[in-house]
Amino acid sequence: MSSKENAAVNQLLALLEARYALRVLWALRDGHAQTFRLLQDSVGGITPNTLNTRIKELREAGVVSHSGEGYCLTLSGQDLLKRLSDLQAFAAKWQAGQVRKAAASAAAATPPATVSTPPAPAASSH
Repeated sequence: MSSKENAAVNQLLALLEARYALRVLWALRDGHAQTFRLLQDSVGGITPNTLNTRIKELREAGVVSHSGEGYCLTLSGQDLLKRLSDLQAFAAKWQAGQVRKAAASAAAATPPATVSTPPAPAASSH
């Protein structure tokens, strides 16, 4: 990869690594415009100040726009999410693997059950 290509990838990753940036884009993926309040609820846990900052950055980057109906992805934003669409399938597979791994670790950490034998009856001496 050329240094110019590296710079473009690094610039895009810096934008997407900003806190909640991917969540904002993901919340807009269905194509329906969202008001600020609806977008805040869709993202979950984001403060109004952080959401304002992310929206500003994403608008400046040309991946989010605002219409009379609310915020939505631009054609560039739609293209980006289309390229990230495999993320959902990968996440499901990855999560299933994590669950299996955790279950295997828990099973390995659990000591085997010991079978206790009842004490032998005392011998009587008559």
